[in-house]
Amino acid sequence: MSENHWKRRDFIQGIGLMTAGLALSSCGISKDKSATGLTEAALAVEPLVKPQDLEKPNITVGYVPVNDCAPFAIAWKKGFFRKYGLNVKLSREASWGNSRDGLIFGRLDAAPVVSGAVTNARIGAEGARHAPLCAAMTLHRHGNAMTMNKEMWDFGIRPWFEYQQKYGDGALAAFGKDFRGYFDTQSPDKKVWAVVLSSAIYEYFVRYISAAAGIDPLKEFRVIIVSPPQMVTNMRIGAMQAYMVAEPWNTRAITGNEGIGFTFAQGKEIWQGHPDRLLGVMESFIVNYPKTYRSLVKAMIEACQYCGKPENHQEVAELLTERSFTGAKPKNSGVPMTKFTGPGIIGNYNYGGFDGKNRTIKAEDTTIFSEIPNNVPHEKAEDSTFLWRSQSIWLMTQAVRWGQIKEMPKNADQIAAKGWRTDLYREIAAEMGIQCPQEDYKVEPPEVFIDKKGFDPSDPVGYLNSFAIRANAPSRFFMS
Repeated sequence: MSENHWKRRDFIQGIGLMTAGLALSSCGISKDKSATGLTEAALAVEPLVKPQDLEKPNITVGYVPVNDCAPFAIAWKKGFFRKYGLNVKLSREASWGNSRDGLIFGRLDAAPVVSGAVTNARIGAEGARHAPLCAAMTLHRHGNAMTMNKEMWDFGIRPWFEYQQKYGDGALAAFGKDFRGYFDTQSPDKKVWAVVLSSAIYEYFVRYISAAAGIDPLKEFRVIIVSPPQMVTNMRIGAMQAYMVAEPWNTRAITGNEGIGFTFAQGKEIWQGHPDRLLGVMESFIVNYPKTYRSLVKAMIEACQYCGKPENHQEVAELLTERSFTGAKPKNSGVPMTKFTGPGIIGNYNYGGFDGKNRTIKAEDTTIFSEIPNNVPHEKAEDSTFLWRSQSIWLMTQAVRWGQIKEMPKNADQIAAKGWRTDLYREIAAEMGIQCPQEDYKVEPPEVFIDKKGFDPSDPVGYLNSFAIRANAPSRFFMS
């Protein structure tokens, strides 16, 4: 029997074991792992809003076990929910699909959703169920990365910042050459990238950078969906060669931790300032429980502000290691508790590698919860929690670009206005004494994108047509 046969059998067995493990763990996830009860600190908080003054003070709020859940963990632990009259039951969700669908089917009152989920539910992208999802705030920007396996490293691919250092303006071409060279040597079953959800900005980033480097992602490799906690396991058994996910599941993969891969690029290197997670609800929740919704947004804004303060980063990173949240705590007691969660929160980010070189970079914008660092272009009085409807338009262009919908919606502005409730954010922020931009749209400058191609929301079709690599692009014929 051939060696390849045994490898395939081992792979299938590995998938089976992993699937069984998923089934067992997901069955008990809310019962066994969700944060329950109130901490002493939360109980000590005097409510600013009386529960009886809210239409629905008892609500169920989802979260996913990645660093993104930090504001939910803090709002629960520090009593921000209680401050605004809310009795919140936290529900740990197995995946981003669960988090979104929990809202759509009424199991959850509110939950974090990937930044494309609200837009795509309203336009029916990727075959998604049409649903009137809404969001009035961003939970955080950045905090995610692309991980590649050791085989890609051994072939010669390196972290994106090293291509920039070595090749300057020719970095994309150099990476494209290496990327193409690697995939040309692989069989179809070894041309797989994983992301957390089809409507996630992560899928768009994977396709975006590949196309920018001259590789057509619709033809060269497959994109599959894997829940965040299963990324490392799947890469270890060879189910995919690369993945994009929120921390701490990139840091878990590098040398010194699991040792199966390295960080190729953080999402901020694809689009600096991009929104990662939104606080999602159904439109009916806003209509039926307006006071409750305002209390929820206020609690989450305060939690984001707390998470964003540098003096709180260590505490936040430690809280995230608890089993109720990411559970990403080192088994070895001789290493820092925040070995996995700290890099994405504190900002001492290690890209890893297999040559013994230290690739740790300190940055203020690794994950942005509230105040936006000066190195990230932003408008006056703009907090990270503020939503730009123009960024919803950008997400629509990507749904069109990669064939999830046939064409740019004629009423894109209306869709953005109904889904991304900037109007509500301004009202709520004003009640809290928080200033914010008065415009809903802004032009994304060229320097924030990896390919230096800016985005003007007033001409999304022109923007789409500027890309040679896209779904349904016109064929080009040349005559000698």
